[in-house]
This record gives sequence, structure tokens and C-alpha cells, in this order.
Amino acid sequence: MNDSSRAQGGLICAGTLIVGLVFAAGLLSHNWWAVAIPVAVLLSFVFGLVFWVGWTIMTVDIDPEQAPEPEPENTSESQANE
Repeated sequence: MNDSSRAQGGLICAGTLIVGLVFAAGLLSHNWWAVAIPVAVLLSFVFGLVFWVGWTIMTVDIDPEQAPEPEPENTSESQANE
């Protein structure tokens, strides 16, 4: 791992702690925005994911299956068996 990856990981951890502390402070002060904002973000993510799955299913290009071609009969074998 290089130093850039470690720095990015550290920033993600620090950001998570800050957001968690702000959330906890909002809950302790009985501020309903502390719950409403995370729920709105989570629902937006879920709705976006479900829409993307539906869009993918709707727009997939499916080629119709072709019936297998019948094998040509070998006339030399059928004449040899007679």
C-alpha cells in the first residue's frame, strides 16, 4: 500500500467520526434533522439503486434464440445400411 491510500483511508475515518459526532449531537439536542437527513440520503440511495436495476432490466438487449438447424441427412450412410 502506498502513502496516498493510507492518507485517503485516514481522511475517510476522520470524516466518519466527524459526521458521527454531529449526528450524535443532533440526537442529544432532540433535533429531528439529525434523523431526517440520514434517512433522506439512505432512501435516495435505495431509490436510485432500484431505479438503476429496473432501467438495466428494461434496456437489456436480448437476442432471440434461434432454433437449431436440422442436421443434413447423410445419404451415403443410409444407402449403405440398406
